Amino acid sequence: MSTSSRYPFTAIVGQDDLRLALLLNAVSPAVGGVLVRGEKGTAKSTAVRALAALLPPVRTVEGCRFSCDPAAPDPGCPDGPHPADRPGGERAARMVELPVGASEDRLVGALDIERALAEGVKAFEPGLLADAHRGILYVDEVNLLHDHLIDLLLDAAAMGASYVEREGVSVRHAARFLLVGTMNPEEGELRPQLLDRFGLTVEVAASREPDQRVEVVRRRLAFEDDPAAFAGRWSGEEAGLRERVAAARALLPRVRLGDGALRRIAAVCAAFEVDGMRGDLVMARTATALAAWAGRTEVAVEDVRQAALLALPHRRRRNPFDAPGLDEEKLDEVLRDAAADGPEDEPPTPPEGQAPEEPGGGDDDGPGPDGGGGGRPDPGDGAGDGSGGLPPQRTEDSGAPAPEDAPEALTGAEPGESGGGTPRPASAEQRAVAAGEPFRTKVLSVPGLGAGAAGRRSRARTEHGRTTGATRPEGALTKLHLTATVRAAAPHQRARGRSGRGLVVRRDDLRQATREGREGNLVLFVVDASGSMAARRRMGAVKGAVLSLLLDAYQRRDKVGLVTFRGREAEVALPPTSSVDAAAARLQALPTGGRTPLAAGLLKAHDVLRVERLRDATRRPLLVVVTDGRATGGPEPVALAGRAARLHAAEATASVVVDCETGPVRLGLAGELARELRGTAVTLDELRAEALTGLVKDVTDHHRARRAA
Repeated sequence: MSTSSRYPFTAIVGQDDLRLALLLNAVSPAVGGVLVRGEKGTAKSTAVRALAALLPPVRTVEGCRFSCDPAAPDPGCPDGPHPADRPGGERAARMVELPVGASEDRLVGALDIERALAEGVKAFEPGLLADAHRGILYVDEVNLLHDHLIDLLLDAAAMGASYVEREGVSVRHAARFLLVGTMNPEEGELRPQLLDRFGLTVEVAASREPDQRVEVVRRRLAFEDDPAAFAGRWSGEEAGLRERVAAARALLPRVRLGDGALRRIAAVCAAFEVDGMRGDLVMARTATALAAWAGRTEVAVEDVRQAALLALPHRRRRNPFDAPGLDEEKLDEVLRDAAADGPEDEPPTPPEGQAPEEPGGGDDDGPGPDGGGGGRPDPGDGAGDGSGGLPPQRTEDSGAPAPEDAPEALTGAEPGESGGGTPRPASAEQRAVAAGEPFRTKVLSVPGLGAGAAGRRSRARTEHGRTTGATRPEGALTKLHLTATVRAAAPHQRARGRSGRGLVVRRDDLRQATREGREGNLVLFVVDASGSMAARRRMGAVKGAVLSLLLDAYQRRDKVGLVTFRGREAEVALPPTSSVDAAAARLQALPTGGRTPLAAGLLKAHDVLRVERLRDATRRPLLVVVTDGRATGGPEPVALAGRAARLHAAEATASVVVDCETGPVRLGLAGELARELRGTAVTLDELRAEALTGLVKDVTDHHRARRAA
């Protein structure tokens, strides 16, 4: 991308934290990269792409595909060794993008296995890690990247090198780069172990200030109208910021991190119960970079504070439903206590002839010319009304309270249950009930062998796992089955004129290893939120059970969806998504009340699964219906529910019915529904971990019996 077609970094309005975090990594790549979290349309990608223009040019050995530095070439470079007199060139720092659908070979590089076996030659085609060496590696939507690719990416970033091994053939090359990932939390979270590998994290949100939003639109339209002219107007600010980055890089080795600053860093990490020591190290490197950016040779208290705000929020999560964050009042208190308990460092001294600056760069010399604002979102900005994003619930018209002996369709109570007071009309919406305490569950797996995205739930053919056989490769060979390849080539050695010790291998001999691992599934919850579910506060227990299964889905890399039914209709409270956090929020805010349109809930679930099969035919669904089995409202509600259930059965959708019926009188309607679905019924009590083992076996055995029949 040419400089004139790239939006200038200094023209970005607001987003101070984002710009500062990127610049600190430009000053000191040892900080460990940046994870940018935020909603759509907040200049995340724009800022990352603009950063490349601020990096100093890179000198490389001429003809080296791995960008070796002529002054210190990599001794293990696959294109080496490089002679000392080999000419060098200069190029701009690269910004390499890793697409979400990239393969492992595209990321780390590919070995030509055929030449390796037949000729003993390490024919290596570099991947994106080699392209990004000494530049920027940008991963948009990093939370949607496969876990094993993220592991490879972060290992290379931590070690500064990439290792490619295929069937005993190994290649290593240098891979030092500035890693930047962006993500929208609504589409799913990263595992805490992966979050910890990013040095810094920033939360971005669109400004709620009209003047700032106007300026964003004005600048963007001007850029789109004439990119070259717009870039030219900002060329002076870009050059000044580029010089400041270079000066901070030069100053960085002279910055002193005193014992007082180290004690503050340790005290902060201990007070916030940060696991491991990576947080301490990242804070130390970030504070040092902040001092260099401000033109100082000594780390100050404000550097430590700013470093904590950038390096610790994503290391504070204690369970998957926790949002990243840091209590600033507690941070200030810890820093004051550490200052009182420990020795003070000497006052920071700027280089000769240069005045000290604030860590953020001040109003006159900050990362951009537009001043402050737009950095960390205001907690009050965009706050919801407590509904968790649910659309308004429609209820039936309600009249006067029904008599005590009215049926469930009118009162919302089950036969044999009393509410202890005046019954509510079925159409009366009740407040959302808090979820019960979640508990540990065991896996509900879809029977058979799938071929979906890698996960941890059901058996599937995957790229990683135990080897179960061999097949001819379709397209490029990715996982060689060495024994099968040798067996295929052995009978033809005489005909191919083999004379030496080497095996004569041709492409037709190569065999791809087939492997079996685990896949993630689509777990679609269909939850009864009608009036009967509010009796005896059952909804709290139901929500606790569903929340437990959501936590299990998070750990097993599933997509989840939520359909609810109450009143006259069903609705998709949450379309299928990888964000289990969003599903938990919708569940917590779910109100109850009204009749029980069970058929509508099952039909809505059928529509959702039909669309998802078109989008991703390889991801197998698991339908979890949470209900007492009652169906009310409309003509022949029970018969309609049975016909809707048989639609799912006809498509062999794996299903579980969680029977929520309680009380002395039980009708067994949930069991009837499970039989119509050709699934398994289980009570709320049986969902506990100690009882769930039998449920998994029942689900699997039931579907095996269906397949045999």
